[in-house]
Amino acid sequence: MRVSRSAFYAWKARSAQIIPAEELHLYSRAKVLFAASRESLGSRELAKKLRAEGFIITRYRVMNIMQKLKLTVKQRVAYRVTTKRKHGDAVADNFLNQNFNPVDKNQVWAGDITYLKTAEGWLYLAVVMDLYSRRIIGWAIDKRMTTSLISRAMIKAYNVRRPPKGLVFHSDRGSQYTSKRYRALLQGYGIRSSMGDVGACWDNAVVERFFGSLKHDWIFKIHQPSRSHMKRDVAAYMKYYNLYRLHSSNDDLSPIQYENLASFSVRNC
Repeated sequence: MRVSRSAFYAWKARSAQIIPAEELHLYSRAKVLFAASRESLGSRELAKKLRAEGFIITRYRVMNIMQKLKLTVKQRVAYRVTTKRKHGDAVADNFLNQNFNPVDKNQVWAGDITYLKTAEGWLYLAVVMDLYSRRIIGWAIDKRMTTSLISRAMIKAYNVRRPPKGLVFHSDRGSQYTSKRYRALLQGYGIRSSMGDVGACWDNAVVERFFGSLKHDWIFKIHQPSRSHMKRDVAAYMKYYNLYRLHSSNDDLSPIQYENLASFSVRNC
């Protein structure tokens, strides 16, 4: 074994390190939570998850545990523009001006389209998010990036929420969102349109962050052999994101937890 006699006896004389059961449980939960996120949780978010399970732990200690267990997060790539406006279409005013924090649900929704690559070819995903809780309330996925795609996402969101008239929906100035057909859909629902400039990612930064999390924290972590596989994987992330992913803007709660807590507080006022 290429070990000297003295080194062997020195190793044998040393007492074995005993790791308490509590510490082993902590390591086990850290690895499970990290794996459930597809290796996307950084030390800050992993610390929040562990505290939510009852562990009393600092971020510094989580950093040491991640280093010891070799839990490494991959970095994200830069934003890319997906849609472009047709210059003949009407453009709505920007009602948000990067104010992404409404005081209640069903006041401001936001949406966008992103591209997803599989071994069979491209898919396009459209989402509708309630900015109050960051919850994805409607989404649709298809091989073509059309007005029909974003309309299906909005119809699903509307049927789930049944919001009051006057709600604001914010998007970029892509041709799908400026089309007459989509504007008519919003008008029929009593929804006011708001638009940032195309290519100005900060005008719809919350939705762009969601797409970044979806891609770099989830679907890029495994091979996507087919469109059907991608659709199932996107559905799995929607469930994970809405139910389990913590947000600092939600007081470190998931979107659904945040909405449920708010509803409970209102009922008990």
